[in-house]
Amino acid sequence: MNQYSRDQLVGQWVRNCQDEQGNPFVEHAEFFPDGSFEFCFMTMSLKGDILEQTIEMGDWGLVGDVHFTITKNEVVDENLYAADLNNADNYHAYQVTQLSADSFSYQHLISKESFILKRVIDNIGHC
Repeated sequence: MNQYSRDQLVGQWVRNCQDEQGNPFVEHAEFFPDGSFEFCFMTMSLKGDILEQTIEMGDWGLVGDVHFTITKNEVVDENLYAADLNNADNYHAYQVTQLSADSFSYQHLISKESFILKRVIDNIGHC
């Protein structure tokens, strides 16, 4: 088992891919040092308009090579809703397959779906 430090995951990450219809799909993830997270999922039109957007907030952790999230709130149509903590779909665990300064790869423990996120650099040119 690989050992990763949770400090390696703190910060902003992004994933770009396509949905089943070929529309651009963007995931923006921010992991905070206090163990909270905010995820923004956006499906875009081919013209760049936002077709659908969901924001999730909750808690995260990283122990060894296991990354987990607990969604506690969702923002839909600019309205904040408490997530149903009795719903198993709000709990996820992943095996981290790679974590470096600029890339984060992980696989869902149940569905086996894999994801690759790239770190967002917010201070380009800063030395």
